[in-house]
Amino acid sequence: MNKEHIKTVFEQFAHNTSFKNLKEFSSGHINDTYFIDTEEGEKFVLQRINNDVFKDVPALVANKVKISKHLAAKLPDLPEAEKKRRVLSFVPASTGDYHYVDNLGMYWNLTNYIDGSRVFDKVTEEKVANEGGKLFGDFIKATNDFDSSLLVEVLPGFHDMKNRLEQFENAKSKATKERLDRAETCIQRVYELEEEMVILQNLKEDGQIPVRVTHNDTKISNALFDKNNKGLCVIDTDTVMPGIVHYDFGDAIRTICNTAEEDEKDLDLVTFNVDYYKAYLEGFLKELHFSLNETEIKYLPLGAKTIIFIMGLRFLTDYLLGDIYYKTTYAEHNLDRAKNQLKLIASFEEQYEQIEDASKSILSKMN
Repeated sequence: MNKEHIKTVFEQFAHNTSFKNLKEFSSGHINDTYFIDTEEGEKFVLQRINNDVFKDVPALVANKVKISKHLAAKLPDLPEAEKKRRVLSFVPASTGDYHYVDNLGMYWNLTNYIDGSRVFDKVTEEKVANEGGKLFGDFIKATNDFDSSLLVEVLPGFHDMKNRLEQFENAKSKATKERLDRAETCIQRVYELEEEMVILQNLKEDGQIPVRVTHNDTKISNALFDKNNKGLCVIDTDTVMPGIVHYDFGDAIRTICNTAEEDEKDLDLVTFNVDYYKAYLEGFLKELHFSLNETEIKYLPLGAKTIIFIMGLRFLTDYLLGDIYYKTTYAEHNLDRAKNQLKLIASFEEQYEQIEDASKSILSKMN
């Protein structure tokens, strides 16, 4: 993206500062994100939101702003500067909207940069997992009294398991014989698991699990930490929308507890780290357990297993379709990703007794 263009976009927001320099953030596969430094010393994060992926960007930004204002209102005694370190703070455009559309039809929003913060792309110690659990647990607790129906579902059916399974069957019907043959073991594993994998959705549809405000992208890199590795703030709220707690819990666990990268070919390296699971669960429930009902707590482990399955299913579906969604660097990249996630489920199942005992032990200490 041209520097002058980004400078022009930045100047359309009501920040009362002068552009000095920019740096592009390398992380993120969907949106473009830039760090903006100003002559006055204030720092900002300018984000281009991909309107090919998100079809209603104004609603997406409105979701984010509503939730940030709600979270900030929960911290009335904090000084304004500290409040901006704990909650994302959005800067309006000169039009009064919190998004800006440039002359190329691209959508942008601006937030204050949280100085002195750090992110982790991977968890390497239990303390970070525990603090991450506290942050995401507190996010759900603090939004517990926000009416989730006021949020637009920016990615309809994002965690709809029945829809994902239909997409998988459709992909199977279109796949080449060669791809079907190579994926046969994975396909059979999907059929072994699918009945269990719709349990959460059925409980939601039956009203046993309530719909809440959920983040829907709880990888550890979407949590900010201070220099002492204490949790500061939840970021990247593009996908905040109505959902159930299990998918937020599960997505964090999936990314924190895999001992290997998600495209690791050597499946012997892929195991489920129970110690990180315990650490995250303890932090998560410390903030949240009084806000959850018994059914929600009971099925948290299944939330982890279900999200791992969804990701494996999505990789497998894309492989069968000929790799049309995820970026790949070699012919069987998506198949290797699917195998990786299914191996993670196998490791999860092997250690399930420890996982279940961890939940009971942590809850007994809290009650």
